[in-house]
Amino acid sequence: MDINSANVTELTEEIKKEKVVFDNIKQELSKVIVAQGSMIDSLLIGLMCDGHVLLEGVPGLAKTLTISSLSNAIEASFKRLQFTPDLLPADIIGTEIYDMKTSSFTPKKGPIFANIILADEINRSPAKVQSALLEAMQEHQVTIGDTTHSLPDVFLVLATQNPIEQEGTYPLPEAQVDRFMLKVIVNYPSKEEETEIIKRNISSERNTINPVCALENIKTIRKYVHDVYIEDRLIDYIVNIVDATRNMAKYKLPEDFIEYGASPRAGIYITKGAQANAILNGRGFVMPDDIRSILHRTLRHRISLSYEAEAESITSDAIITKIINQIEVP
Repeated sequence: MDINSANVTELTEEIKKEKVVFDNIKQELSKVIVAQGSMIDSLLIGLMCDGHVLLEGVPGLAKTLTISSLSNAIEASFKRLQFTPDLLPADIIGTEIYDMKTSSFTPKKGPIFANIILADEINRSPAKVQSALLEAMQEHQVTIGDTTHSLPDVFLVLATQNPIEQEGTYPLPEAQVDRFMLKVIVNYPSKEEETEIIKRNISSERNTINPVCALENIKTIRKYVHDVYIEDRLIDYIVNIVDATRNMAKYKLPEDFIEYGASPRAGIYITKGAQANAILNGRGFVMPDDIRSILHRTLRHRISLSYEAEAESITSDAIITKIINQIEVP
């Protein structure tokens, strides 16, 4: 990618002005959300890159509250879908209703027609329902009867999984999980953060989230993501990291722990994520730290562990860390 320093400087100045939007969003969310900075940044990166996010964490970690608060802050329509074993595809995308007056069928759109969709416990529903949602994510459109309907321009699916309860669940196949740009592990708060959470919840005062920007602001910022400058050597660095998940031995890494490496989507999303992370930091160019900061979130669900790795309790995050430490930073 050829660009001169003057263009990068000019782009950085423009991005610094637009970054204020995200600063305001984070400030507004902090009124009701304690910490969870990584999760909030991931949601903002997903918004910028038109990429969907999979959240994994035990109940009670403010996943739903964060998502609904974000939709309020950006004046976006929001729908929460509680996935259950008896859910049907029509419950998500909609169906046709027979009108006796006109003797014809009219489409009744489902809750998928919103800007932000919370797919709560997505692994509670069978494959047919999961596929209906994931197809909408991929195509940005759904078909009801004979008519195809486009989804909103700003369309973000945030799906949650509960890692501690597997009875009665339908785990997402690897090919479907790959459609999520990021997989975020939501961890427990620290003792200090939990103290603040308790104090806020026993207080008689209740903060509300006010709109701090419009969807048009998000659409404007999206246009900058593709303009953020990334050097060819950094793209080569990303390619080497993705290649290392497929050919561990070539990079002097233990090759027995990965069954299947990351898909080509991984390199695309790492690059886009790094560009979006640069915007969050008010820059018009990508640095190696932008890439490294996004790697676990973009790769952990795209690596299929071998039996040997699972037997030794080796996680995909541990393997990604080994790769990061092994591949030389340009």
